[in-house]
Amino acid sequence: MSWNYLAELEAESVYVLREAFAKLDRLAVLWSLGKDSNVVLWLCRKAFFGHVPFPVIHIDTGKKFPEMYAFREHYARAWGLELIVEMAPPEEEVDPTLPPAARSAARKTLGLQRALEKHGFEGLILGIRRDEQALRAKERYFSPRTADNRWNMKDQPPEFWNQYMTDFPPGTHVRVHPLLHWTEVDIWRYTKRENIPVIDLYFARDGKRYRSLGDRDITFPVESNARTIDEIIAELETTHIPERAGRAMDHESEDAFERLRATGYM
Repeated sequence: MSWNYLAELEAESVYVLREAFAKLDRLAVLWSLGKDSNVVLWLCRKAFFGHVPFPVIHIDTGKKFPEMYAFREHYARAWGLELIVEMAPPEEEVDPTLPPAARSAARKTLGLQRALEKHGFEGLILGIRRDEQALRAKERYFSPRTADNRWNMKDQPPEFWNQYMTDFPPGTHVRVHPLLHWTEVDIWRYTKRENIPVIDLYFARDGKRYRSLGDRDITFPVESNARTIDEIIAELETTHIPERAGRAMDHESEDAFERLRATGYM
């Protein structure tokens, strides 16, 4: 894989980030602590000369792995982040008709909605990719939501030749997705090139590793012997196992993820 390819990915993402910073008045970035959002923060630091010029939000469910909390505290300090930690509400406040794992995940959605209302952010930068999940392939780089964060996947602005819609009516909440054009293996190749820190849970222990990190009670490892980034890249070049195979909510009812996304899930 040519470094030029990674440079092109980086350049387009940096362009999206700078467009968002120029066009949206109140902007923040969501930090899940996973590999994708770490790349987003790294790109923010590249785009803005070594620092992240807007707040970084972490929606804390209280159920993350201990390694994730240690990572958050260390790199929030090391990278000089303006970190905002908001706690997700209890499951009792979430739609009871959702399946169990989706209901647990929905706590983050409700927590994010309340955080956005509390702090008044007009735009939110996230680290989602089109290849990660079918519904996410319908996203745009600048994706409008209603004032209550609802997403109409059938009513998204066209985006041609890097011409992004950035002028929205008052009251519109905008999600910004600078990694849409990346793939999972791109993330790892770029992480290797840039030497971006990652949580050790991504590397195999006793024949298993995590490909996607979430709450410890609804996220499970997959079989793998990849103990280094090079081995992860080699594994991804041949595997047919979906990236979210270890996410319990992806094995529940077919419409659970769609319902979560429509109401503002990341």
